[in-house]
Amino acid sequence: MPRNIEIKARVDSIEVLAASAAAIGSDGPYHIAQDDTFFSCASGRLKLRTFADGNGELIYYSRADQQGPKVSFYVISPAPAPDTLRECLTLAYGQAGRVQKQRTLFLAGRTRIHLDQVAGLGNFMELEVVLEEHETPDAGMQEAHALMARLGIQPSQLIEGAYVDLLAAIARKG
Repeated sequence: MPRNIEIKARVDSIEVLAASAAAIGSDGPYHIAQDDTFFSCASGRLKLRTFADGNGELIYYSRADQQGPKVSFYVISPAPAPDTLRECLTLAYGQAGRVQKQRTLFLAGRTRIHLDQVAGLGNFMELEVVLEEHETPDAGMQEAHALMARLGIQPSQLIEGAYVDLLAAIARKG
């Protein structure tokens, strides 16, 4: 199963961080509108991601909900009819939440730098260091820490969990 090392951090300004990401990145920026629907799932997370062009991806992933770099296991399957698939999965499993975001993607070697403007939450940065099949997580974690430092991300900015969890916490309070 493919793996990466992930970190997620709250940021003040996407624009300021975009300049740093562009200086580090070898490719990008790519602007991507994403609409993620999460479904009830006994282990890990299951989400359907829909893109502006009408295509989608069904994504299963599993990772610890902790601050700082963490290993994420994932499987991605193309979903050419995401609206029908969303309806089917909602009927079968129930929706656990929905996240809409504008993502700016930069590629820095094997690392994806995501700058996310998340509806209802604000601005975030996510790093995904893609691991080789037999590579230990340590090298990816070192790379994630080095990129955090180059981007000026402080440990106090790191968040645990997923955007859907943060939105659910706001809904519970409201």
